[in-house]
Amino acid sequence: MNQHILRKQSFSFLVAVVCLCGGYNAQAQMIINVYPSQDNYTSETLWIFSGSSTTSRTSGSIRTSGDSSSQDTWRVNGNLFNANEPNFPGATFSLSPLFSSSNTDDIASVRARIPGGGRTNITFAASATNTPTITSGSGSRTIANLWMWNDGNEDRLGIRASSSLSYSIGQSSAWVGAGILNKPIGDFHT
Repeated sequence: MNQHILRKQSFSFLVAVVCLCGGYNAQAQMIINVYPSQDNYTSETLWIFSGSSTTSRTSGSIRTSGDSSSQDTWRVNGNLFNANEPNFPGATFSLSPLFSSSNTDDIASVRARIPGGGRTNITFAASATNTPTITSGSGSRTIANLWMWNDGNEDRLGIRASSSLSYSIGQSSAWVGAGILNKPIGDFHT
């Protein structure tokens, strides 16, 4: 019975990503939906990225996995973590592309939510099957890692690209795709 309940938990972020949108007053439509992995629900979560926006800073760069700075992150109002909190100075977690994994139940779940797939509880771009990717200004990069920090009542979360990605004011930005994080849903408040 407990496994059935655990497998249904999820949470979502509608984020104003500071690194791209210039702060809390930005017009961002970037969404992250997080689910327990249906293949490995006691040890993994499925992260699905969608949405687009326009950059409002003059210039900048999305950081890579080697950067543990809290810049290019956003604050989560309240506590994100329930257990195994990454404390100061934060921790970087690898995000594996869903469609290169052996997670057949997770792949089927995402495919069922793609437009025309029958489920309507989440909005997905038609390209949601791709590796998690961020596109802005100078090109596209794989979202290779997530940086997390238990920062009291305003925990932080940020994306880290496979290589640096520059952006300038007024450029469109978007993210799509799905990945597997080796951190269970029980580590997060849902």
